[in-house]
Amino acid sequence: AKMAAAASDLLTGWCLFGLALLAILIFCWVYVRKYQSRRESEVISTITAIFALAVALITSALLPVDIFLVSYMKNQNGTFKVWADANVSRQIEDTVLYGYYTLYSIILFCVFLWIPFVYFYYEEKEEDDGNTCSQVKTALKYTLGFITICAVLLLIGAFVPLDIPNKKNSTEWEKVKLLFEEFGSSHGLTALSFSISSLTVIGMLAAITYTAYGMSALPLNLIKGTTSASYERLENTEDIEEVEQHLLRIKSKCRDGRPLSSRDRRTLQQLEERLRTLRRRERHLESIEKSWWTKACEAIRPLKIVWGVFFIIVALLFTVSLFLSNLDKALHSAGFDSGFIILGTNLTNPLNMLLPVLQRVFPLDYILITTIVMYFIFTSMAGIRNMGIWFFWTRV
Repeated sequence: AKMAAAASDLLTGWCLFGLALLAILIFCWVYVRKYQSRRESEVISTITAIFALAVALITSALLPVDIFLVSYMKNQNGTFKVWADANVSRQIEDTVLYGYYTLYSIILFCVFLWIPFVYFYYEEKEEDDGNTCSQVKTALKYTLGFITICAVLLLIGAFVPLDIPNKKNSTEWEKVKLLFEEFGSSHGLTALSFSISSLTVIGMLAAITYTAYGMSALPLNLIKGTTSASYERLENTEDIEEVEQHLLRIKSKCRDGRPLSSRDRRTLQQLEERLRTLRRRERHLESIEKSWWTKACEAIRPLKIVWGVFFIIVALLFTVSLFLSNLDKALHSAGFDSGFIILGTNLTNPLNMLLPVLQRVFPLDYILITTIVMYFIFTSMAGIRNMGIWFFWTRV
């Protein structure tokens, strides 16, 4: 009876994970559709963005499932429950492990092959309206560079970090043979782990810049508010009048039949293009001003201020928790060789104190983990929107 109840609970856990997957897909579709350009959107690029974001979020969602499965198989004292024998626990652990490596492999596929190919394909399409074959060839040529980087990372992860025994009488061929034997015994998992760790370093740099900036920009923008659509329409109308006056001054030069100079013709063409853009923006702002979403945002303006103050408190909570955690590792860890592993807790931080309290009531701790992940997504996007995407000093 206990085993049947345990199996039922595990099935319920996996069903909840399936519902979480569905919710993630719906969120990614709404999120990408909200921020993408309506005039320049493409079907394949939209699907790629939704799929890549969904895979990243599903990988994050697997972490609380892993915690749930491991903690559910054990008693309070750390021993395994009666029904969770060696065979059952090993099957569950292997299933989660295969889930991790499958998702990590899909992430590598997206980062080094699919996303670069789609990007370069549509870049080539904008520059040259040629046939599809030439666009595919050019995109594959540029994507080959990313595939080469991925192959180099996999080779480094497969062979370099291994601890090769130093035998005085061993030949070079025996050392190479041992390398391949070790690579085969690990089934290439070390190579995959090294590649994911390399991407994690890039993600850490992005977190230091965009996420950290967004943690302050998001709450301050909520408190400060944005420019209303009516005020933007007023500024846009003034810009239209200024461009129209400039156009009239240039056209007045040819009223007596004299042709315009090449410089005036270029200026006239640029001004006409700018006027079309401004009128397009005026129609867009007019539709925004009349939309129900704008009226709803104006109605919940006080709630935005409350959310801004709340996000500032959350940012301070993360800052204090990270500082105390790193200080604990610096003072009480086993050192650099062990990866700064901590044997016991010496300095507690607010998040570590909060998680055991919420764990007593299912599923409050998983709600907290989900909230943290979504918070980092929104703050990262806020940082990207405010700073823009830069590669060193070049704006992309």
